[in-house]
Amino acid sequence: MAPRKKFYVVWNGLATGVFDSWEECRLQVEGYPDAKYKSFDSQEAAVAAYRGNPEEQLDLLKSIATHRPEVTNYDAFPEIRQDALAVDAACSKNPGPVEYQGVWVRTGERIFHAGPFEGGTNNIGEYLALVHGLALLKQQGRPNVPIYTDSKTARAWVRNRAPKTSLVPSAKNAELFKMLGRATEWLRANAVTNPILTWDTPQWGEIPADFGRK
Repeated sequence: MAPRKKFYVVWNGLATGVFDSWEECRLQVEGYPDAKYKSFDSQEAAVAAYRGNPEEQLDLLKSIATHRPEVTNYDAFPEIRQDALAVDAACSKNPGPVEYQGVWVRTGERIFHAGPFEGGTNNIGEYLALVHGLALLKQQGRPNVPIYTDSKTARAWVRNRAPKTSLVPSAKNAELFKMLGRATEWLRANAVTNPILTWDTPQWGEIPADFGRK
């Protein structure tokens, strides 16, 4: 199935308006002070947002920027370990710009975020997120805190101590491959003690670290 096409509204950037690709949007906002932009699932929604009241959308952006999304009532699912870290990634194309984050399950607080990095894949992002979480918890002296992921691929790559990606290295994704190398070196030099748990999306909804762009 082809990925769903996104449309991007730029309210504050080098140029403003509606753009039909992330590449065009990025050119307007990358490095621009206080850039304001947002993606939409349809051209109609993007145009309506651009022509409507931008303050409503910008207020939404401001709430997202706090990194404290609305928290699902996980008390309804006693099997969920709430004192845990959840990790996930988002990639607008395959390959394309990829970013990842870690979120505390109980509070929804974002613990770390990295990217976007050019020329990546969702699998690579989820792998990096999982290793980042493992390294952070080890650094903090928390060897028993669980980490949730909804990626079977990331779990397999961590288990095998190496990513098995068909992505071809290039000048565009050189930084991403450096990160992959560092992540793999860390895995081979450190024992994994934190339980890596599977997030049951059909039962519990999207993982807390989901970027909400589906």
